Amino acid sequence: MKNVILGVTGSIAAYKAAIVAHTLYKNYYNVNVIMTKNACELITPLTFERLTNNKCIVETFDKGIQYDVKHISLAKQADAVLIAPATANIIGKLANGIADDMLSTTVMACKCKVFIAPAMNTAMYENPIVQANIEKLKSFGCVFIEPDTGLLACGDVGKGKLPDPEYICEYIYRELEREKTLSGKKVLVTAGATCEAIDPVRYITNYSSGKMGFAVAYEAMLRGAKVTVVAGHTEAKEPPFCNVIKVKSAKEMFNAVKSEFESCDIVVKAAAVADYTPVSTADNKLKKSDDDMSIPLKRTDDILGWLGKNKKDKILCGFSMETENMLENSQKKLEKKNLDMICANNLKVSGAGFKSDTNVITLITKSGVTELPIMSKSDCAKAILDKLSEL
Repeated sequence: MKNVILGVTGSIAAYKAAIVAHTLYKNYYNVNVIMTKNACELITPLTFERLTNNKCIVETFDKGIQYDVKHISLAKQADAVLIAPATANIIGKLANGIADDMLSTTVMACKCKVFIAPAMNTAMYENPIVQANIEKLKSFGCVFIEPDTGLLACGDVGKGKLPDPEYICEYIYRELEREKTLSGKKVLVTAGATCEAIDPVRYITNYSSGKMGFAVAYEAMLRGAKVTVVAGHTEAKEPPFCNVIKVKSAKEMFNAVKSEFESCDIVVKAAAVADYTPVSTADNKLKKSDDDMSIPLKRTDDILGWLGKNKKDKILCGFSMETENMLENSQKKLEKKNLDMICANNLKVSGAGFKSDTNVITLITKSGVTELPIMSKSDCAKAILDKLSEL
């Protein structure tokens, strides 16, 4: 279990820290909350104790603590520090070596990564002294979580809102969830469905939601890779800390993939790309008539085929969605497209396929076949990247 120190200071956004604390706790982190005295005017220590099952620390010299010097013991066991919300006061203290309360003394003793999420009035945030302190802390290795822009508690509109608690927690997950086995690597992932326009209103597409591709991108990010996602139409939350390039058609996806391909090390082609596109797209909406309608189609660019021909020393992984003869068809695709691995699944198998949160995949390489049971798409992504790492 990883240990996180959560520092809570006297910003009106302190109530959001309770959500941060409980979210981390639910994800199996040991959370020790340290509050400033001003923070206690906005939310009680008891709230955090109930949400984390740990004593919330406020006083530097707490007579209720019967063991070692607390700010040192907490600092030694901490895997990460998160100050959310962080006021201009705590930022100024840390930037200038002032340690006069439990939170500042503990952070001064920590050797782990420190994450700081400022939350304050816009004028305070933009004050050049505050900005200079932020830059100073960045130079020491602190990571700042940019505040959002919107309506503030004081009634002003501007930059200074604490971001969504789930997003704040993602910084901790990125730091602690995985060993950084892909550090220094660039991973290119395609996700979602392409849309081939018939007219300004209608298009040809498929049922892909992008969940599988996004899961692979997220897992690669957690393992330290620099991740670019070329995404068509999706119905899933975009993975954080990834460069997401939005496209619509197969042609747009092909062009985006080609522009990113040279600099990447691993490609996971999880998008469901249309095999055919209309020969021409009408400028205006096609009106219905009493007669039947036919739409001439032409083949789209074979993105995976192009990647296979130009892959050099890159690792290339494709996907194969089948409804019959899954292994035979997928193995042929592996050879024809010059892939290192293909992830095959059968749409007719319960729990597999589009839109669901689960999948049933078979990993096929030139050296063998690995059949996996039904599992979440996030667990599928782990299995895929484990296998690719072996390659």
